[in-house]
Amino acid sequence: MQPGIHRPLICASNFLHFQDKNTLMIKQNLIVLGLLGSLLSACHHEEAHEEAPPKLEVTHPWHQDTMITKEYVCQIHAIQHIELRALERGYLQDVYAGEGQVIKQGQPMFKIMPNVYQVDLLKAQAEAKTVQIEYENTKALAEKNIVSQNELALGKAKLDKANAEVQLAQTHLNFTNINAPFTGIMDHLLVRKGSLLDEGDLLTTLSDNSRMWVYFNVPEAEYLDFKLHQKQEKGVPVKLRMANGAIFDQPGAIETVEADFDNKTGNIEFRADFPNPNRLLRHGQTGTILMDVPYPNAMLIPQKATFEVLDKTFVYVVTKDHKVEQRMVKIAAEVPHLFIIKSGLKDTDTVLLEGLRRVKNGQKIDIDYKAPEKVLPELELYAE
Repeated sequence: MQPGIHRPLICASNFLHFQDKNTLMIKQNLIVLGLLGSLLSACHHEEAHEEAPPKLEVTHPWHQDTMITKEYVCQIHAIQHIELRALERGYLQDVYAGEGQVIKQGQPMFKIMPNVYQVDLLKAQAEAKTVQIEYENTKALAEKNIVSQNELALGKAKLDKANAEVQLAQTHLNFTNINAPFTGIMDHLLVRKGSLLDEGDLLTTLSDNSRMWVYFNVPEAEYLDFKLHQKQEKGVPVKLRMANGAIFDQPGAIETVEADFDNKTGNIEFRADFPNPNRLLRHGQTGTILMDVPYPNAMLIPQKATFEVLDKTFVYVVTKDHKVEQRMVKIAAEVPHLFIIKSGLKDTDTVLLEGLRRVKNGQKIDIDYKAPEKVLPELELYAE
């Protein structure tokens, strides 16, 4: 083989081997550049998606004279509601009144057959007359000193006893006539004409509903608030919402507060009086007492600025470095769209109004302050 032919083959082989090395180095450089580019791209991507602090509305608590309306379930009673019972034994002879009828004071309602009691009265009167004659004879003899003064005194005692027997018999006879003790409405008839009655049998009930007594129970905490806010308990005005939702057209007032709390319920009973000139209210009805309770200079915040955790109420307060801080507050009462704050906030605190679910304790935010006078008109729109 000639040397000229062999040498070019060696050169071609070396050239190919050199070319493979360069290609591998280029590929490796490209991979390194690609990784660097990816890292740079990721860094730029993270910088591009770094979020600015959210800008949220805040306000301050404010003070205002406030009136809230407390509601209490109540029982309505007639000012007089009594049971009419038979005072004597006998047959019911007459019934003069009907169920649901307005009975005037003194009007006859029932009559029990009086025959036996009439006879007893006649007998007592006859005996009294006999004793009266004996006493007059004894008195005449005593004046002539024929009998002693002791005999005369004994005769007088017998006469007094006989007259008492007459009065007793007359009373039993009167009990056979049952008249209305006051003007009122008669309830169900529990007996009928001809019924045999025993002493004490219930005949009906009678209700005077010209004025109504309305009883309602107040929890201990609300009773204490009532006493603190009211200078005197008697005469405090209240309203009555009836079972159909309508407000009774007559104003009422608290007249009494019972002496003791019920240990089982922790309540104390109040009584309010209502005039009932049209006899709309009846004994045994139910309703709801509406009582206005004043809160002078109360601290207020919007209800939407609060949230609850395990039955406790919290707000987010924004600190000086614009970080939100979770704080528990105590609610004294609520009015439409607002809470009256009992404790937990100061006048200078900045309260978060919106985005309560978007932030967490310690998060930094930008604030958009709104004065309370601008917040109030927006609350109704928020509620809708």
